[in-house]
Amino acid sequence: MICKIRKWKLSDAKDLAIALSNRKVQDNLRDGLPYPYTEQDGKDYISDMLSANEDDTFAFAVTADNKVVGSIGVFRQGNIHRQTAELGYYVAEEYWSRGIMTEAIKQICEYVFSKSDILRIYAEPFAYNIASCRVLEKAGFQYEGTLRSNAVKNGEVIDMKMYSLLRTEI
Repeated sequence: MICKIRKWKLSDAKDLAIALSNRKVQDNLRDGLPYPYTEQDGKDYISDMLSANEDDTFAFAVTADNKVVGSIGVFRQGNIHRQTAELGYYVAEEYWSRGIMTEAIKQICEYVFSKSDILRIYAEPFAYNIASCRVLEKAGFQYEGTLRSNAVKNGEVIDMKMYSLLRTEI
């Protein structure tokens, strides 16, 4: 196994800050993260994840080389989508293209499908993030279509892609 997902620890905040204080990483994520990302920001995030409802929020540290190298989470949606969840993830730049995130996605999907009533997990990477799209495909997700002009990132109107994995597909 090249990586392992595990529950967050407050002591992970330093590694989290290092990974997220990188514009190349943040350019592939939604807005709202501070830059630079501090150790205190990491502690606040980890505290939020540890106190979240465990039936709605499945948030884990991604570890490799005996340290935290990324983050992965599956977040239950509401109302008629209550058995659907959104997947989000990132890995530190020095760990890109090593198969770590593909493995982490497989691990979290198996976990969520076995521990909850979630039927569908989806992800919406930016269309320009070809590596993230490929990671999802390698993890067994199906491409469902392109969400045209779906976001504004760094002042640019961009497309996003929709991928999903169903409980019946693992």
